[in-house]
Amino acid sequence: MSDLSLYRNIGIFAHVDAGKTTTTERILKLTGQIHKTGEVHDGESTTDFMEQEAERGITIQSAAVSCFWKDHRLNVIDTPGHVDFTVEVYRSLKVLDGGVGVFCGSGGVEPQSETNWRYANESEVARIIFVNKLDRVGADFLRVVKQTEDVLAANPLVMVLPIGIEDDFVGIVDLLTRKAFVWDDSGLPENYEVVEIPADMVDLVEEWREKLIETAVEQDDDVMEAYMEGEEPSMADIKRCIRKGTRTMDFFPTYCGSAFKNKGVQQVLDAVIDYLPSPDEVDPQPLTDEEGEPTGKFATVSAEESFKALAFKISDDRFGALTFVRIYSGTLKKGDTILNAATGKTERIGRMCEMQADERKELSSAQAGDIIAIVGMKSNVQTGHTLCDPKDPIILEAMVFPEPVISISVTPKDKGSTEKMGIAIGKMVAEDPTFKVETDQDSGETILSGMGELHLDIKVDILKRTYGVELEVGQPQVAYRETITAEVDDSYTHKKQSGGSGQFGKIDYKIKPGEPGTGFVFTSSVVGGNVPKEFFPAIEKGFKSMMDTGTLAGFPVLDVEIEVYDGGFHAVDSSAIAFEIAAKGAFRQSIPKAAPQLIEPIMSVDVFTPDDHVGDVIGDLNRRRGMIKDQEAGVTGVRIKADVPLSEMFGYIGSLRTMTSGRGQFSMEFAHYLPCPNSVAEGVIAEEKERKAAKNK
Repeated sequence: MSDLSLYRNIGIFAHVDAGKTTTTERILKLTGQIHKTGEVHDGESTTDFMEQEAERGITIQSAAVSCFWKDHRLNVIDTPGHVDFTVEVYRSLKVLDGGVGVFCGSGGVEPQSETNWRYANESEVARIIFVNKLDRVGADFLRVVKQTEDVLAANPLVMVLPIGIEDDFVGIVDLLTRKAFVWDDSGLPENYEVVEIPADMVDLVEEWREKLIETAVEQDDDVMEAYMEGEEPSMADIKRCIRKGTRTMDFFPTYCGSAFKNKGVQQVLDAVIDYLPSPDEVDPQPLTDEEGEPTGKFATVSAEESFKALAFKISDDRFGALTFVRIYSGTLKKGDTILNAATGKTERIGRMCEMQADERKELSSAQAGDIIAIVGMKSNVQTGHTLCDPKDPIILEAMVFPEPVISISVTPKDKGSTEKMGIAIGKMVAEDPTFKVETDQDSGETILSGMGELHLDIKVDILKRTYGVELEVGQPQVAYRETITAEVDDSYTHKKQSGGSGQFGKIDYKIKPGEPGTGFVFTSSVVGGNVPKEFFPAIEKGFKSMMDTGTLAGFPVLDVEIEVYDGGFHAVDSSAIAFEIAAKGAFRQSIPKAAPQLIEPIMSVDVFTPDDHVGDVIGDLNRRRGMIKDQEAGVTGVRIKADVPLSEMFGYIGSLRTMTSGRGQFSMEFAHYLPCPNSVAEGVIAEEKERKAAKNK
């Protein structure tokens, strides 16, 4: 049995281009896992092994690697930074015990950093902060520290200070030991000297060291009392206090360096071991019932307990289907039979392995705390499914994924491609829970839905290149929805008589607008026996089934509350099916009376632009029906936050680059739905009716 206190399961997450993958490369080099570092800009990094990742210089899917540092085993997951792939960050954080948040020394806290930080807060993952790229123009360590306080509402605990900045960045001062680490120009991480603190930094180091110790000793009353009386705490006591505060997220130890230039990465690795929790120090995972409600029980992290694990990622690589699994308790051996709690099917484990990005090392057993991949599982395992001991069936807290907001239609060019596409899409949907596929009933077209233009662009690219499917791609479509704005009190009777027993169901009901985000709410306040209780589920089912197709343009309906308060039944002719049909008829009858309205997805857009183009960018966002919410001046430019309808954002990156001479950047994510202006709604409804009419010809 391995000692769990020597395990660290960590994720590396940040905004696009803050240097996550480069930091991961340096960690692998320092820990001896690779002998030559591959650079992202050359398309040669270990964890960016997909063709699309190497070409675009971005991470698309999270990659898992294992390595060792000072007798500790590190399972490291490098996650994407682009907003379209945040699901990869979310599901990785769900199974990790600690994280390293990487921030760019000049860019600071960028939009996607905020989203990832929020996910990490929700998943209660302890973190350390690494401010990277201090060798870049405009880098400022203490400014980024201040931003983490202001923007993320975090409490950074500064552990090191940089020596020099931008081109003059040569090393760091460790505040605890009062030692300076200075690297030479060879670019090799091991080529550094430990020297005395530069004379002009002594006062600054003492000031920040005092802040560090004052914050740390608050974690232990006895140590704090002794410190208040003038006694310097021992190094062991300070580290113990920092570890405790990091684990409870009272503060986040903050480091700095340049991963690309190999400066400061060893200190981050030391901090992972010294301050981030081991698997058995983290609060155990809650267990739920089949409906997803907490049971009050937990999966204790221990190799002695029965086997419990979560499948957090499905991947299909050149060796076959892989199911990435985080084991929470118990052990798993080759040949064991396990239960998929979601499907109720059991399965015998054939092969399992430890992943090194796209390489693998065969394993014969694994235990609590491990992150492994199981090869070739048959029982339709999906992301978020619980795997457990058949004698002790349990369900771990499931993952919740955002709904897609953008769709495109794809049509295979020939019969061969149709068959290939069916198989490929099946695999891709299993891998990515935010990628949805459906067939348009009218036209027979395949509709792909995802989180953004880049997301769908990558999926089409994978279909074409990885699976060899020749496709014609339609224009992007916005996921419009419908809702109602008025309350209606109505009655509906369904009766049918045609020899033998008939059908009868009568309901009196109110339909009214629900709170935004509630979807569909059904209540019954029938008193007496006018509508017997056993028919309520059928009435609810009838109403709910109609929510998929609105009466304006056939888009799904959101945020409607329906209350059935009276009705009537027939002792012989009434049945569940009769009341279900009555509910469907009632929906068709009353929704047009309830002032239906088209609503559109609004995106939270974050734009970075150089100072001299701010007016152009704001004017352009206003023309796109955007609402400017905030403007924040930085050293190298201005960040503009706005809410903009998705329908106005297609092709935005091209316009932004033109306006800002290629220097602008933006990210966006779904925020909420809002009513469409009448002029827009009329156009969308007319277009949708035309489209349907054309298909029906």
